Amino acid sequence: MLEKALKGSPKYYVWVGFLLLLILGGSGVYLMQLMQGLTITGMSRDVSWGFYIAQFTYLVGLAASGVMIVLPYYFHNYKKFKDLVIFGEFMAIAAVVMCLGFIVVDIGQPQRMLNVMLYPTPNSILFWDMVVLNGYLILNVLVGWTCLECDRQHLPHPKWSKTLAYVSIVWAFSIHTVTAFLYQGLPGRHYWLTAILAARFLASAFCSGPAILLLVILLTEKVSTFKANVEGIATLTKIITYAMCVNVFFFLLEVFTAFYSNIPGHMHSIVYLFKGVHGHHELVPFMWTAAFLGIGSLCLLIPPKLRDNMKLLPWSLAILVIATWIDKGLGLLIGGFNPTPFETITPYWPTGKELIVSLMIYAIGALVVTVLFKIATEVKKETGASQKPAASVEA
Repeated sequence: MLEKALKGSPKYYVWVGFLLLLILGGSGVYLMQLMQGLTITGMSRDVSWGFYIAQFTYLVGLAASGVMIVLPYYFHNYKKFKDLVIFGEFMAIAAVVMCLGFIVVDIGQPQRMLNVMLYPTPNSILFWDMVVLNGYLILNVLVGWTCLECDRQHLPHPKWSKTLAYVSIVWAFSIHTVTAFLYQGLPGRHYWLTAILAARFLASAFCSGPAILLLVILLTEKVSTFKANVEGIATLTKIITYAMCVNVFFFLLEVFTAFYSNIPGHMHSIVYLFKGVHGHHELVPFMWTAAFLGIGSLCLLIPPKLRDNMKLLPWSLAILVIATWIDKGLGLLIGGFNPTPFETITPYWPTGKELIVSLMIYAIGALVVTVLFKIATEVKKETGASQKPAASVEA
């Protein structure tokens, strides 16, 4: 089926060429990082994780997003998600590829990854993070590709693919739970030292991940003959809304616990993020923007009339994605490192080179999504599944 990704319109080739240029340009900066080390980034002794790990954390949530489609389809036989399942699995593949990419650029020397396999340490959370990420990638490749090939040939899906799909559902919860454990296991970082962190990770994943997936699906409808089931989109939007409500609720629980208990270690990070400490206010505008956008997204998604408005929906989802990205892809990591255990502030901001390398990884993910979604839409066009009405296509 790979040959289907080699044929497309001029716009398709321009888009792929643009992504390849971004990857090529970012590769040059990454080679510079390999030679000079992580000194080209904004990281330091006190902020030893930076933009790379922040993006890894956020993208793990995107990888887990497919379960919000796969679970209802396989566990509850919800047929409205039938034609969306493959897109959820393919999006998970691209997300895990980006997650692994951010890990590679963060560890400095890529060959160090071999130590995890050559000298396994099951008592380390990092070891299990490697297991769950690569396992989830393999599961989605096997299930997604096999099922799509069977659909292309009008054959029933093999029984083992359904078994692996069930395994992938449980696995999806594990990848974000293990990622949360990486944060929770660091003493002296009170912002992360909370039992509800894994639940917060899952709640944010199940709202932001499906929101990005749905935005890409809506874009796919614009550039192809594919037409998603309207009821399926409505159901997925409801899931996103509920998950966002839970995400906001969990964060408010953290705020209440920190300030009602009056424990300084738990309060300081929140104060730093939303008010500033010792004259450092770098993240204050971003965090308040995230708060207002998060509440704004709920105001647009909770009322059924606004939620079901297809012209308004992309904007509602985009606002939600921006809000969750600022909170989880920026504030969560920097807030955990500041204030330091010595109650000082070590400002962190990604450098231009750091952003270019990150852009390279995002371009790789976008290229994987483009190729996989192109194959999926072509197969669906070939089989006549989920196609726009003839009048709409001609228009």
